[in-house]
Amino acid sequence: MSIPTQTSSFTSRPSGGFGLAQYGACLTGIMLREGLRFLNQRERFISSLVRPLLWLFVFAAGFRQVLGVSIIPPYKTYVLYEVYITPGLAGMILLFSGMQSSLSMVYDREMGNMRTLLVSPFPRWFLLVSKLLAGVAVSVVQVYVFLAIAWFWSVKPPVIGYLLVLPALVLAGMMLCSLGMLLSSMIRQLENFAGIMNFVIFPMYFASSALYPLWRIQESSPLLFHICQANPFTYAVELIRFALYGRIDWTSLAVVCGFTVLFLGGAILAYDPAKGLLSRKRDTGGNG
Repeated sequence: MSIPTQTSSFTSRPSGGFGLAQYGACLTGIMLREGLRFLNQRERFISSLVRPLLWLFVFAAGFRQVLGVSIIPPYKTYVLYEVYITPGLAGMILLFSGMQSSLSMVYDREMGNMRTLLVSPFPRWFLLVSKLLAGVAVSVVQVYVFLAIAWFWSVKPPVIGYLLVLPALVLAGMMLCSLGMLLSSMIRQLENFAGIMNFVIFPMYFASSALYPLWRIQESSPLLFHICQANPFTYAVELIRFALYGRIDWTSLAVVCGFTVLFLGGAILAYDPAKGLLSRKRDTGGNG
């Protein structure tokens, strides 16, 4: 009598054998683990704020008189340089946080924690997306703390902008965390990750509109201008910039969504034990 009952309960669930409650519990567990890890690593939180605050307080103050910003969308008047670079610094936090989250995946893989997670009965794509959402949630919290501090430095977008920017931060964070997740699948050892981070983070940040308007870059270097246009981080910054002032940059929205799907799809494929890079590393004797 118990067998038919058990069978009927499983047939009402998705093909993976779990209901929404089980998927929700798994997602909550992964997000809580990432949150607790972040709370236990206070130096990570401090370093994530010190870096952009130094740029805001020191770099922006030094270049305020040299790099005036003309009236460009979404601004309706001339703005101070620190106002202009604030969205770029928010993007910097998302970028570094996404890479640090991926660094934890490499560490977990070396210590065996990642293997334990990936061999669970939940679909692999769901586990990776849950890990991605947990990393994005942590990075968004850091951005809001930074924006709160910047408010006391006369960087005051419209109050509604602090709410409207949330979807832009989530989308930009998902794109950058997906990129980091894809990179983590290509790295065999933890020691190699620092070089990859520097090779990716600094070119992405400096070759973008985070620090200078694109029209200024075009005047000085047409080649660099085209590189900035091809850089997905540029569109993440512009998406955040427009959202802070209650506007939508549809081109940036489309590019960010497109690269998120591309990076996340590549990461899911790379972490597939049958098709991905991890399988190839094991076949060649690498440290997965």
